[in-house]
Amino acid sequence: MPEKPLRVRRHDRGLAVCDPDGAWHPFPEGATLDGLLAAGRDALWRAAREAAEAGAEVSAPEACAPVESQEVWAAGVTYERSLDARVAESDGADRFYARIYDAERPELFFKSAGWRVSGPGTPIGIRADAAWNVPEPELAVVLDVAGDIAGYTIGNDVSSRDIEAANPLYLPQAKLFEGCCALGPDIVLSEDLGAAEIRLEIQRAGTVIVDERVSVATLRRRPADLAAWLYRAVRFPVGAVLLTGTGIVPDDAFTLSPDDVVSISIDDIGVLSNPVMQVGTP
Repeated sequence: MPEKPLRVRRHDRGLAVCDPDGAWHPFPEGATLDGLLAAGRDALWRAAREAAEAGAEVSAPEACAPVESQEVWAAGVTYERSLDARVAESDGADRFYARIYDAERPELFFKSAGWRVSGPGTPIGIRADAAWNVPEPELAVVLDVAGDIAGYTIGNDVSSRDIEAANPLYLPQAKLFEGCCALGPDIVLSEDLGAAEIRLEIQRAGTVIVDERVSVATLRRRPADLAAWLYRAVRFPVGAVLLTGTGIVPDDAFTLSPDDVVSISIDDIGVLSNPVMQVGTP
């Protein structure tokens, strides 16, 4: 079997790397995602490999969101299930989403500044002025300055579906608010993650109320293609993170509530778990 890829974790003291045997090693003091992604994917991979081979070990650090100054962008309607949900929530009155699913150009939108992103264990938000709030579990691609894939992590594109359904022009308000985006726990350093499985579990008062799965293999658009479109006319001096869309959409009767716990797992990356809080005013 091929060796497991290295995993990089950002924590409150810097960066660490987990080797294939599960041991954690510190990066040199002062190493940052900003600096390494600005230098290119190979610089990050080389620094991780050298840290893993240096011999020094540390206990597993508590993970922060694996993002610094990077912008987080997102793609929509990249799974057939997402297409069905978007058409249904608009009562089928328009075919915007169907046209996007089949078009050459993908739907891409700004999701969050790096400093807004929630990490593992920190709250995600649901808007107080929305009645239909859902998590969107997604494979997130970490890109370097040139748009090359440096690795993958887990993303949660929290969304207010009723706001988006009211009018497509409300998309920014449905997607961008306090606690709207979570990433983590680690970055798996790989150009191709393969046919990984994404699992969504939601607990309410200690009881699992949602448990769904989807394979990344059913993603209609490949991550490298989405990245190429994102970088066509925008520069990202320290790289970017791109959410690749969701293939899991909870039942229409479901909405998140404060104190729910949303957990998203992806093979070889880990588990991103966040409590839910209400944000804003009605």
